[in-house]
Amino acid sequence: MLELLQYTFFQNALIGSVLASVVCGLVGTYIVTRRLVFISGGITHASFGGVGLGVFFGISPILSAMVFAVASACGVVWMSDKHKVREDSAIALFWTLGMSIGIICSFLTPGFMTDLPSYLFGNILTIGTEDLLLLGGLTILTVLLYVLFADTIMSVAFDPIFAKTQNMPVKCIEYLMMTLIALTIVATLRLVGIVLAISLLTIPQMTANLFVCRFTTMAWLSVGIGIIYCIAGLVFSYLLNVPSGASIIFVSIVIYTILRLTKRE
Repeated sequence: MLELLQYTFFQNALIGSVLASVVCGLVGTYIVTRRLVFISGGITHASFGGVGLGVFFGISPILSAMVFAVASACGVVWMSDKHKVREDSAIALFWTLGMSIGIICSFLTPGFMTDLPSYLFGNILTIGTEDLLLLGGLTILTVLLYVLFADTIMSVAFDPIFAKTQNMPVKCIEYLMMTLIALTIVATLRLVGIVLAISLLTIPQMTANLFVCRFTTMAWLSVGIGIIYCIAGLVFSYLLNVPSGASIIFVSIVIYTILRLTKRE
């Protein structure tokens, strides 16, 4: 394992793991507390439409996926708020729309999408400088937002109705957090892929919740747990020569299950 540290691709993987753990740890705590896991799953799969459009039009798939994911996230909030559409129905609409557009564009694109599996299942060992810059910028933005608006975000996460009675900008925070969720999902696509991205936003938080209940403590503990999960998954991937994204999620679930059973006893 020490020999791997000499290689740039493994150094990038470690840096990417730390950055992704910070972003997912903070954003994922809001998701779990607010019970937005299903919405996040919908945004994750909707982003595939952006990937397909990017490949079809010859632009950056990450950029197009980011725009499509943010639009889908805000669209869910807008439809449920302004047009009284049930939230789960709005999620299903954007979920299936994104997947269908992604599949159609994939088939219409001349040639073969050689990079498609990396977006579906992820490969943290292939991330480059651009991916790290995107994650780094998003990490700085997320940390700043949590430092400046921690109390407001926590209030909206636990009880948005009460927060509204306290004249807090609930709708602004909701749109802001949904946008942040979408950006986080897209930024981690190269690490764990569309299929597994939602796990990185929930499993570290579920693990942290076994030991703490306070929102802020749970958020930062999730960051540390996420880093441990990512490193352990990379080691598992190296030892068995299996995909890194799936390894990270598998190791995360196994560790969580063991801790959960131990905690129960």
